[in-house]
Amino acid sequence: MSPLRYALPLTLLAVAGCAPTFEARVARFQALPPQAGQSFTVEPRDGEKAGLEFETYANLVRQRLVANGFREAAGASPDLVVQLDYNVGPPREKVRTSPGYGGFGYGGYGGFGYGGYGRFGGFGGWNPYWGGFGPGAFGGFGFGPEIYSVTQYNSQAAIRITRAADKQSVFEGRAETVSTSNNLTRLVPNLVTAIFTNFPGNSGETVRVTFDPAKPGVPATIRPVRG
Repeated sequence: MSPLRYALPLTLLAVAGCAPTFEARVARFQALPPQAGQSFTVEPRDGEKAGLEFETYANLVRQRLVANGFREAAGASPDLVVQLDYNVGPPREKVRTSPGYGGFGYGGYGGFGYGGYGRFGGFGGWNPYWGGFGPGAFGGFGFGPEIYSVTQYNSQAAIRITRAADKQSVFEGRAETVSTSNNLTRLVPNLVTAIFTNFPGNSGETVRVTFDPAKPGVPATIRPVRG
């Protein structure tokens, strides 16, 4: 089988794997009081995630909360308890297609023909003895639609904030994305960024957040998700 058949899909996969923008679907529900320097602590929602990796992502959450007017608890009992969770799903195959390309036709009664489209024949060239244009003697050739598969992963991060006094939830946010990578060290920071984009957001609203991780100074694009 010709190696050219797979050249285009491999190129598309390379582009998809290193796309400069990150997009996530974000849903948030909140009843947060006005920020007045409330103290907080961050803990894993799943105790098995406690460790150095979790602390790396928890630090990102702490930075975002401080930037939004909260303060990290220092020894005393916190006003708020922030729970962080994240995961990446199993791989799944997504079938895709790419368009084909037209080929060339050959002349019928002398002369040179004009190229056909795809796998259809061309038209014969002009002939001074017979006149006009005749049907091509040979069909054209080309590359038809390519069918290939891409390995994708669903990943998400979730943050829940509760009041320490009565365990009442005051914020619940979740960000989800689909990617060709399952690298949590890249995915989780971007998912956290998506949750805190325009924090705390409108309660009950689901939005699509798009941004370039390499350009933190460029504002993210936020679009409502309808339906």
